[in-house]
Amino acid sequence: MSYQLSAVVADVELLREQTADLDHAVLAALRQDFALLPVTPQLVQELTGGLPDFATDEPRAERPFRLVLSPPLAEVMARWSTSGPVAYLEAEFAGGLGHQSAVVWLGGEVSWGPRYDAALDRPRTEWPINTALARLGAEPGAWIDPFAELGLHLERDTDGWLTHGRRGLSADYWDELAEEWELRQSGQHQQPHRPGPVGDWGIA
Repeated sequence: MSYQLSAVVADVELLREQTADLDHAVLAALRQDFALLPVTPQLVQELTGGLPDFATDEPRAERPFRLVLSPPLAEVMARWSTSGPVAYLEAEFAGGLGHQSAVVWLGGEVSWGPRYDAALDRPRTEWPINTALARLGAEPGAWIDPFAELGLHLERDTDGWLTHGRRGLSADYWDELAEEWELRQSGQHQQPHRPGPVGDWGIA
């Protein structure tokens, strides 16, 4: 199964304030009061006034992102970060192979990164996206790492995150559906297969 991510992640109130007047900004809810902003070509054009540029070769340590963070786009992220840390995250995986990259701005400048990793052979806490999320203030919880704790595994691509945001889904939406399904299944097993006399219910 494939996975693709190109998004800005920050405090939900920060992103709401910075994107309130944008036509192509869709915020998707994450846990711990964070939000994810899918980065689409339309959004980049709205933010910068120009079409986005994409690297023609595979990402690597020297050029960690497929989306070229042009000076105008980087300036937007830096400006937003004067209100709190802002991260740009990328990931692509298919058949167990892929990479992830991340960079964090704070106080109007890059405070960490950019970092790229295709091996992911270090401890999970040192993976680029997990490290970036920790620098945003993500706290440990019941899930295996910050990536899962915030809910970045819930959608598989940009279209999924756009739908997530437009429908106003919570980060726990899929868990809630699973719990509802389990309740229905257990409820069915607790009921008689077909209606019977009151005595069949143990009430007589």
